[in-house]
Amino acid sequence: MESFTVQNYKDAFRTLTHKDLAQSLYDEGGIIMKEVILTLEGDAHAQRRKTEFHVFRKEISRLYETIEFPKILNPILDEAKANGQADLVELGYRVTMNVTADVAGIDRPENKAEETQRLLAMVKIFSEGATLVHSLKDKEAVRKQVLEALEDFDQQFLNASIRRRQQLLDRQQWGEDVSEEFPNDILMALMRNQERLHLSHELLRREIAFYLQAGSHSTGSASTHAFHELWEWIQSHPEDEGLLRKDLFLIQRCVFETLRLHPASPVAWRKALCPAQLPDDRSIAQGDRVIIDLWNANRDTSIFGNDATEYNPHRNFPDKQPPWGLTFGIGQHACLGKVLDGGEIPNEDTVAEEHNHGLIAYYMKGLLDRGAQPDPANPPQRDSHTQRPNWGSYPIIFRRNS
Repeated sequence: MESFTVQNYKDAFRTLTHKDLAQSLYDEGGIIMKEVILTLEGDAHAQRRKTEFHVFRKEISRLYETIEFPKILNPILDEAKANGQADLVELGYRVTMNVTADVAGIDRPENKAEETQRLLAMVKIFSEGATLVHSLKDKEAVRKQVLEALEDFDQQFLNASIRRRQQLLDRQQWGEDVSEEFPNDILMALMRNQERLHLSHELLRREIAFYLQAGSHSTGSASTHAFHELWEWIQSHPEDEGLLRKDLFLIQRCVFETLRLHPASPVAWRKALCPAQLPDDRSIAQGDRVIIDLWNANRDTSIFGNDATEYNPHRNFPDKQPPWGLTFGIGQHACLGKVLDGGEIPNEDTVAEEHNHGLIAYYMKGLLDRGAQPDPANPPQRDSHTQRPNWGSYPIIFRRNS
């Protein structure tokens, strides 16, 4: 097996949509990622995506970011401000864990912080299993830990969530109108379509575990990067600070730049299903690996300008060019939650009251409104347990007069 690397944006774009290439980055993380939506191909993927797409409709995302998300975000940030300090990595996990659990369909009947922490501890382990290819830990030890966490997840969260939804389906089958009680989440969508999908309990559990770890880990990590980049921008461009505190569109542009420069995974892997040609005319054999360098593709100066390696929320983009680059993927494997996380791309006709700004933008505004800033006495540290360039800790403090 040979490996081929694709780095420029246009070739990366075409490689991601190549019909003769299949996902392979998460093969080693099969304990979580086997046959989940991200790793499926063909008709099986199309059916699963069609089933789950309805959970992420734009109007649902809009309702969530304006009504449900503040109920989660504000108490967490108010508590952090009252304490005077927090770790942004852990804070991000707490914020995004509740959001992701709602979307995935995991009930938390106790409605207590301790309950969320129990779920979060499991989900962090799921994330290590999913991204095993980049782990610097003993991989067999990680797999064992993941299996134990999955069993705990069943007993403490998943089984009860399934039972509640099955009771609703049973009542519907008996002729009762329970449509208003149906939760709009992944678990409910899959259970309502079980006769068509035929998911085993183990696969259903992996699918939900995938959503939990992808949503909380990727969004939490992006949020920490977003705050870091935004704060650095304010220090070098103080004229923008006042505008950032009142202009959610500018904050969203900051988020777009962060997503471009810090994709959740710096690479995507594909394997050749048959002999094929890459966009740059290189020939590859069946089984060869293609490494798509998203980190560098998103810094391609021919697309993003001569300063493409730099952070600039005022950047202008070519027409129809996603400002986040390839971070959310493209084609059939594009991230379903991109509007919920990053929002929609505004244009000159956009009405603010109808626009999806994305949860990360609202999170950043909440931090700015409360006077959050990096703790000068405790500089942030990189995560030493993974090859991915993530923050392991990011201490912040809150200015009292904000």
